[in-house]
Formats: sequence, C-alpha cells, structure tokens
Amino acid sequence: MEQIFKILCPTDFSECSLNAIEYATRLGEKYKAELILFHVLNREDYVKLSPNDRDGKFQMDFVLEKLQNLQSAVIKEGVKNGLQSCTSVVKEGNIVKETLEYAKEVKANLIVVGTEGVNDFRENIIGSRASRIVEQSNKDIFVVPRKVYFKAPRKLVYASDYLEEDKIAIQKIVEVAKFFDSEIDMVHISSTHKALDKSLHMTMVEEIEPFIKYSKVNFVLKSFRDDIALGLENYLQTAKGDILVTLSEKKSFFDQIFSNSLSKKMAYFINKPLWVIKSF
Repeated sequence: MEQIFKILCPTDFSECSLNAIEYATRLGEKYKAELILFHVLNREDYVKLSPNDRDGKFQMDFVLEKLQNLQSAVIKEGVKNGLQSCTSVVKEGNIVKETLEYAKEVKANLIVVGTEGVNDFRENIIGSRASRIVEQSNKDIFVVPRKVYFKAPRKLVYASDYLEEDKIAIQKIVEVAKFFDSEIDMVHISSTHKALDKSLHMTMVEEIEPFIKYSKVNFVLKSFRDDIALGLENYLQTAKGDILVTLSEKKSFFDQIFSNSLSKKMAYFINKPLWVIKSF
C-alpha cells in the first residue's frame, strides 16, 4: 500500500502563517496529501496578556475556534482539488520543540512554515523560530515569507554544490516541477573562473542526467567573484526564479549561503519561498 504524503503546517494565526497554510494546501492538493494544522500554546505569554484567565480556558476556546475555521476553509477549498484530508492539533510548550517532535511522531514528509521575512533575516537566518526549525529538523522544510502569496511556480532554482545527494534531491524537485509544469535551473555558483570548474560541472551533469526523467531541466554554472550567496541572489533575480531549493547537509552550500551573507541585504530571501531538502 502506497504511503500517504503528510504535510505539517504550524500556525499562530498571523498573516505569515496563513500564507504558509495556503502553500501547504496547494502542495497538498498536488501530493494528494494529509495536511495537519498545528498550533502550540504558549501559556506563559498568554497569562501576561490575560492575567484573569490563569487556567487558559478562554485561550483554548479561542484557539480551537480559530483552528476549526481554518480547517473548514482548507477542506472546502482543498479536498475538491485533490487534498486527502485536513486535521488540526493543539499542543502546549515550545513551538520549535513541539513541532519537531510531532513531525517525527506522525512521520511528516514536509513541514511548511511561515516567517516574518525581513525581521527573521535582518542579521542572519539563525535565531528565528522558522530558522531554528530549519536548522534542527531532519524533515524537508518549506519556508514562506509573510508577504508572499501563492502562485504556481514558473521556475525552481536548485542551488547545487556537487554533492552525491543531488541525485536524490533532484528527483524530489522534478516531482514538484511536474505538478506545475515548471522549469528547473540546477545552478552552481563558483567564486573562480578556472577551467577545473567547467570540467567538474560537465562531470556532474553527465552523472546526474540519468536520474532525471524531465525535459525542463537546465544545468547552469555561474562565476561570481565576491560572495557566493550574493552570486546566487544575482542569478535568481536575472533568471526570475520563483522558489529557491537548497540541500541542507553538514557544511554544504546551504551553510555557505546562510553563514554571514544575509546581513548584506539579500532581497530574494525575504520575498520568495525557500525549500530546504533534508531527508532522503
């Protein structure tokens, strides 16, 4: 029996988490997935706002009503287009810890999470809730910035660092690209102009092509003398990519992109979705 794809979508009812639910629903329709809306109660913060509701009854009533309304809206819109089901779950505790533990418990295939965008990325990616989920999860993560509303992607840009795992990752990317008839640019940004880079690139293309059963894949090698991440941003803007895809392995291209670069205003990373592939 084929395993049903499961998407976990944490929500705090903010604008950015509502955008994440929209993306989770649209992806869920294509995957024919189960979608789980997930809210984590923070009793400590709530008591500061409502000191007369120490047992949290009104908070729980409010949360359950909001979740029920969201769940009903998702079912109404999504099930007719292929979504398998939508359920909602409430836990209490730390949002990052509870999200990661519940994702593991239900064997989620993908976590779709909203981010405030410029606030999260002002210094670097480490520090926000969304970024801690990205950092600590072993599940694939799809990060949706606050001002980003769903549109079918015309192009996915996969930032490659010539890892063996690229062969598996590209198959996941092809699956999503087929859903929307999207192009894929598999791009490697180099900081040099050496002939060795071209040789390595050609070898990678030859090795990876047999794993791809899709005609709309472009292999791109770009040289950028300064920061690699700025080179990627430059490419994304000129290529008009709709979703950035990275592979998160130890000391991979993901780490290079998000180590020191985001303090240098990288507009792309605050106005387009980011899909971080973690699991194989």
